[in-house]
Amino acid sequence: MNLGSLAAGSSVFVDANTLVYHFSSQAQFGPTCKQFIQRVARQEVQAYSSSHVVSDVAHRMMTVEAITAFGWPVAGIAQRLKRQRSEIARLVAYRQAVDEIPRLGVHVMPVNHAMVLAATGMSQQYELLSGDALIVVAMQQLNLDSLVSNDADFDRIPWLQRYAPS
Repeated sequence: MNLGSLAAGSSVFVDANTLVYHFSSQAQFGPTCKQFIQRVARQEVQAYSSSHVVSDVAHRMMTVEAITAFGWPVAGIAQRLKRQRSEIARLVAYRQAVDEIPRLGVHVMPVNHAMVLAATGMSQQYELLSGDALIVVAMQQLNLDSLVSNDADFDRIPWLQRYAPS
């Protein structure tokens, strides 16, 4: 389903790509994700995420910031940051994004070992990468069946309704 069709009063889980599109003002999906996050901030929609998703946002925003700030190519950006780790200290926008997530009204739940273990079974059952399976487990714990994500792999979960930015 299209993210624009998400009804007021809905409760949804938010994947990292949605937040990255919002913070990075990505050309194709950024405007739709910004509108969605504005709806969350106005409390029209209840949004939830998890600490592992926020960590993923931090990593991705760090790489986006490094590409922009240093003029580095996208290919091999994580390895380049590892080699030139002193440049990480100069990056600040990724931290601001992480700090802002709860202030925007996104409720962030912690992830524990039992959830990680449950996700391994979810990975096998639905052929998902471990981070995506952990999202499904978090959604189950929160009693959510709606997800805002641009990742079509979640469409393999029969009980899950995915809202994609357009």
